[in-house]
Parts: sequence; C-alpha cells; structure tokens
Amino acid sequence: MPYQIAGIGEILWDVFPDGPRFGGAPANFACSAASLAGTQANVSMISAVGDDRLGQQAIDALQQRKVKTAMVQISRHPTGRVLVELDKAGVASYRFDEDSAWDHLNWIDDLTTFAGTCDAVCFGTLGQRSKTSLKTINRLLEEVPESALRILDVNLRAPFFDDDLILASLSMANVLKLNSDELPYVARLHSFTGSDLDIMQRLASTYQLRCVALTRGAEGAVIAAGDAVSELPGMVVNVVDTVGAGDAFTASLMLDLLTEQSVDTINQRAIATASYACSMPGATMPFPQHLRRP
Repeated sequence: MPYQIAGIGEILWDVFPDGPRFGGAPANFACSAASLAGTQANVSMISAVGDDRLGQQAIDALQQRKVKTAMVQISRHPTGRVLVELDKAGVASYRFDEDSAWDHLNWIDDLTTFAGTCDAVCFGTLGQRSKTSLKTINRLLEEVPESALRILDVNLRAPFFDDDLILASLSMANVLKLNSDELPYVARLHSFTGSDLDIMQRLASTYQLRCVALTRGAEGAVIAAGDAVSELPGMVVNVVDTVGAGDAFTASLMLDLLTEQSVDTINQRAIATASYACSMPGATMPFPQHLRRP
C-alpha cells in the first residue's frame, strides 16, 4: 500500500532574473517526495492558486511532477509570486507578494476524509501568515492520524512570522527541520544554550519530537532521533542555486523516517539529495535513479 504524503501551504512562482520558476516550500517538498518515492507513495499538494495563467501553470507543473492536485483550490485572489535574488555564491533572498491565493486556503469537507489517510504531512510557518490558511493548516494537523509524521520546516521569511506562531507550530509537530540561521532564533525563544546538538535534543524533549534535523549548507547536517545522532559533512558540488535544497532534504528525510532507516542512512541520503538540488537550477527537478527509493 503506497504511503499517503502531503505538503500544505504556499504555492507560488519564484521570479528569478531570467524568468519565473515554479516553487513554494511545501510544493517543492511535494515535488521532491514524488520524484524520490516513485510508486512507494501518493503525494498530494494542499493549497490554493488563482484563476489565472500562473495558477493553471502551477497545477500543470505539479501534475507533470506526479503530484496530485485534487486538494488545490481555485481562488479569486492571484497566484502567489516571490522575487528571488541570488548572490555571487548562488544563495537566494526573497521578496513575497502579499494577499495571494495561498493565503485563502479554506477548509473543505474533502480534507476531513483526506486527513485520515495521511502518513506524513509537511508544513511551515510562511504558509500560516494569514488567519484563514493558519486555521486550515492547524485543523489538518489535528485530524491526521496520531501515527502520522507532522513535519515542521521552520522556513522563517521576514516579516511573515512571530514568536507565538513558531511556538504554536512546534507544539503541532513531531518532526522538526531547521537550518543554521533558524536554530539560534528558536533557541533564543526558549532561552536554550549550548551546542547545536544540545539545543536540538532539548527541543526534542520539550515538544516530544521524534526527530530534529539541522541543515548546515556546505557543512552538512545533524540529525537527532531519540538517542541516535548522526553528524555528517556536506558534499562538494558545483552550486547553481540553493533554492529548494532544504525542501529536497526534508522529502528524503521523511521517506526514510517512514521506512525506519538508520539515522546515518537518513542523513547520508538527505545530504546527497540536497546537494544534487544545489547543482540544478530552480526549486524542483527530477532526481537521478541512485537517489530514488527502490
């Protein structure tokens, strides 16, 4: 029986200097998960797009990447966009349109049935920037089975977050993924000090998290799951851009948590997947056979 996996939150177009590319962290996660999982999973996106050209192109992009779109709503608000700027190292910065379609994600009856089938759902803080979408995301997380992975990708995008939102999101998650910029912020909220691993383990204890993953860019990643810890270096790649690399890491992490792989295996595969994403343009791409699950 295939796993049932969902990303929930923003769908948008990353507008690069050379033109728009499909994106949004939970949508990137869904596309990466679908490519990596193949027939092992049915992957869906829960979001909203506008009744416009970019909205139809977003649905087409998801379907081309084998992501199911039955839960993508059509809104009277425009499809989301974000202006992406890359520095000399290929590292991205973002400027988001406000009041986009994904800010108006409503609860519909079909989501009740859908939630009950989920084995894993990935959400972030940006997707909750409006009261409407926040309410829908919270309800979905409440209605998925207790056994389901509820993966929080912190994904701080100023000014669309606050301390209360981060704390509330942590309380709804059982898996946490964050990067080396986000960990110190979350640590300060709790007055946690010590090494990265100390802070990760204290967060896991505080929120009863099954797993905490810290990505460090070129320096690799650390994963803590119960008493097991994996700290591995990064891989040397020719970086084209880093957009979507963290989402690819999360997708790989999720699949290996579902199949109960060892922490070192989880980390090795996630780093390799994120590294490959850095070597390719844009936020979504098909992954080569050696990265896909059998």
